Amino acid sequence: MKFSNGYWLDRQGHAVHKARGLLDLTVDPAGAVHAHAPVRPVATRGDTLNVGLISVAFTAVADGVIKVEAVHHRGRRDRGPHFAVNVPSDYRGEVERTDAGVTLRAGSLAVTLREGADWRAEFTSGGRALTASLPRALAHIVGPDGTTYMREQLALRPGERVYGLGERFGAFTKNGQRVDIWNEDGGTASDQAYKGIPFYLTTAGYGVFVAETGGVSFEVGSEVVTRTQFSVEGERLTYYLIDGPTPKDVLRRYTALTGRAPMVPTWSFGLWLTTSFTTDYDERTVMSFIDGMAQRDLPLSVFHFDTFWMRGFHWCDFVWDPHTFPDPAGMLARIKERGLRVCVWINPYIAQRSALFEEGLARGYLVRTTSGDVWQTDLWQAGMALVDFTNPEAVAWYRGKLAALLDAGVDCFKTDFGERIPVTDIAWHDGSDPEKMHNYYTHLYNRTVFDLLRERRGEGEAIVFARSATAGGQQFPVHWGGDNESTYASLGETLRGGLSLTSSGFAYWSHDIGGFEGTPDPEVFKRWLAFGLLSSHARLHGSSSVRVPWAFDEEAVEVARRFITLRLSLMPYLYRLAGEAHATGTPMMRSMFLEFPDDPGARDVDTQYMLGDSLLVAPVMDADGEVDVYLPEGTWTSWWDGSTVIGPRWVHERHGLDSLPLYVRQGSVVPVTGATADPQADWAADLTLRCFCLADGDEREVVVPAHDGFQAATFHVSCADGRVSAQADGARGPWSLEVDGRLVPASPPGDSQ
Repeated sequence: MKFSNGYWLDRQGHAVHKARGLLDLTVDPAGAVHAHAPVRPVATRGDTLNVGLISVAFTAVADGVIKVEAVHHRGRRDRGPHFAVNVPSDYRGEVERTDAGVTLRAGSLAVTLREGADWRAEFTSGGRALTASLPRALAHIVGPDGTTYMREQLALRPGERVYGLGERFGAFTKNGQRVDIWNEDGGTASDQAYKGIPFYLTTAGYGVFVAETGGVSFEVGSEVVTRTQFSVEGERLTYYLIDGPTPKDVLRRYTALTGRAPMVPTWSFGLWLTTSFTTDYDERTVMSFIDGMAQRDLPLSVFHFDTFWMRGFHWCDFVWDPHTFPDPAGMLARIKERGLRVCVWINPYIAQRSALFEEGLARGYLVRTTSGDVWQTDLWQAGMALVDFTNPEAVAWYRGKLAALLDAGVDCFKTDFGERIPVTDIAWHDGSDPEKMHNYYTHLYNRTVFDLLRERRGEGEAIVFARSATAGGQQFPVHWGGDNESTYASLGETLRGGLSLTSSGFAYWSHDIGGFEGTPDPEVFKRWLAFGLLSSHARLHGSSSVRVPWAFDEEAVEVARRFITLRLSLMPYLYRLAGEAHATGTPMMRSMFLEFPDDPGARDVDTQYMLGDSLLVAPVMDADGEVDVYLPEGTWTSWWDGSTVIGPRWVHERHGLDSLPLYVRQGSVVPVTGATADPQADWAADLTLRCFCLADGDEREVVVPAHDGFQAATFHVSCADGRVSAQADGARGPWSLEVDGRLVPASPPGDSQ
């Protein structure tokens, strides 16, 4: 929120006590540097009376990471919850004292403090200025109702861009925006978000993680136009300054702190199909969808049952509606016979008619008010309550209900909701601060479900489809983009939300193909198919209408087949990207800035993305098929026809309903499998290495990852004297080289090309 009224005045009714000096620099035995900032100038002994003091501790917690803790009144209870932050227990920074002040170093990152009449903390990397907390940036504030706040402002240099802050649906570049980290069920067309992440990164080569689980308000060059401001309620503020120099380096360090995404099962990369939300369905409908996909040669991996697999007014009791699904065990077996996985919808809300309500009420597993009543509302489900995931016994109880579904044949869960968490007169089992639990609740909810799946299915085999998240939620994938509309405009806002989320540490991301609300025009649906099937995960889902392709027209079936086949042919590439995300925190879907940070032309582009390091995807968001594409430096090759364009430049194109701009980066070698019926197939048994504009001296190691019992295969590709050749290690069938569109005949396993 804003605390000023222009440059000269404070916001009416707010007392803004700004840091006005820097006193008493000390270093504690653990190596942390402590500074103290009075909120008015101190020139004499008398000035030390009747004045507030902000105490700040700077701690080097890992190479490239410095933690900053600012406290006004330390005696205010901190009830939590807190983000789990992974820092080496034995790490210690280097402290250098000079006549000019104190410098704390964490590898190449440093913060320098100097005692004096002005507050100033300067962050540098290898001697290069990153940002600074300048005079009057740090402040303690008292509002008109007595609510207190802590505020920090970090300097922005001219031209510096800011990205991230979770799944935001407005402009990808956040400069000039106010962003409140407060999870809401607000759709995709507003400034609200399902996944507020108090983390941002900038073009200046650093990131900032505000380690506060409650509401964090950001003013990104929108209050002081040369600063990024963040504020929280209370008497404390903790943030981490994270060094780059590249945005991928920032994400690597940030996800090392907050947790990396795990590997997810290969079958999850196939197509997911759902019953949709409020449509009428029963087993006959479900099997007609599944059989219809098979009859039309549209490979399907997962079938999802949305809300009405349970009876209305009973969500959640985790009991199949006996009228609609009289034989759930037999139905699940019949679906499994077709080689599919099964996902079912759940949420953490317990309606009053649910049998679980009485159990939870009697055992104290539901969230209560400060007066001792169970908190209830009629919004969403009649008389619904919340599971109190701060109670370990409630967690075990909830897990037990889900475990019974797993025993019956369910493979995974769509963990919907988790945003509508009350804060007034709420008493959590563990005594947590209700304001801080509002955002953090989704973390406990998704962790409960994901941990159960991981224990039952094994490492790398667990997956949920989650809507809400906070920092660290990337550990419980996959997340989808929420309730969008069936329009071109919503396709664009959906993509912007995904780019912001993947810039906030989330490796995987999906969305409802065709949009959730309404019924898309056939043209919108076909355009969205191309976008969705070139995302990290792909799901056909709607609200009041179904999303099976033949519900639109036969051309939609052809478009779906074309892009499902393309997706499955890219499985060795996609799974390699998932491994990279797991190891380094680099997302599968990347903004142009993330992949090309030194290209000024890429910094504000939010209508396209890189799928990994090689493929550029530009969804078509225009009824006439018109699209503008930005191509960074180098030679870019069209995936479809092999034509090339030399960047950097913008190109204007027009595409039919079965196409979109899909370019390959110069020097790429993309492994393409011919095994396109099943994402779990042996990719290396039928492989083509597609080589694009390799130059003399280029060498590439292409690994087809191990998966589902198949060993890895490695191909060594090199270019010399204008000739591209390759050697194979572990190939299990014919494989070929395609060099700039020219196909080299297949070879037996182990042979060279």
